Amino acid sequence: MSDEIGNRPGGAPGLGGEGVDRLIEMLARLPGLGPRSARRAALHLLKRRESLMAPLAQTMAEVARTVRPCAECGALATAERCAICADPRRDAGLICVVEDVSDLWAMERSGAYAGRYHVLGGVLSALDGIGPDELRIPDLARRVREGAVREVILALPATMDGQTTAHYIAAQLEGLSAVTSLAQGVPVGGELDYLDDGTITAALRQRRGL
Repeated sequence: MSDEIGNRPGGAPGLGGEGVDRLIEMLARLPGLGPRSARRAALHLLKRRESLMAPLAQTMAEVARTVRPCAECGALATAERCAICADPRRDAGLICVVEDVSDLWAMERSGAYAGRYHVLGGVLSALDGIGPDELRIPDLARRVREGAVREVILALPATMDGQTTAHYIAAQLEGLSAVTSLAQGVPVGGELDYLDDGTITAALRQRRGL
């Protein structure tokens, strides 16, 4: 039997009322949650309204109100600059360029990097109509021109779009800074968020020039 009876993500239509159906529909939009898992998550929340659902709703509302992109690197922050950009102990002469915030978190999890970051917000993709102006590539070039940046490390996906983006950035930064990319250990088609800490550390230490 189909999991989407009545074209509703929760299964049979209207079993929990419009509000519950809407909750299941919203949960089903989250990565890794299909209709079945969204229904289970909704039931779990409803059974624990006071201990889990209400605090979760309050936290989500607070995060939605206070969290914004860092004005410097594009990571998540509750102030104009994120904690990494504001930390004087981080090496301002190193900028690691990543596709998304999840990749930044992966790099930080490895504990192998002590510089700063630049979150592009995606990669170049002709099929999806994503060009340089849709990404934060001009902001990266400005940061390199205005700061004493000695090396830009490209930690982008080992995919066709990722490599195209890497070569485009290298061309834009030519003569402004050394540009390197992660070395062996990152498989073709691999994304940082799915790699283990040791692989990221090895790739970072053995990065190569472009």
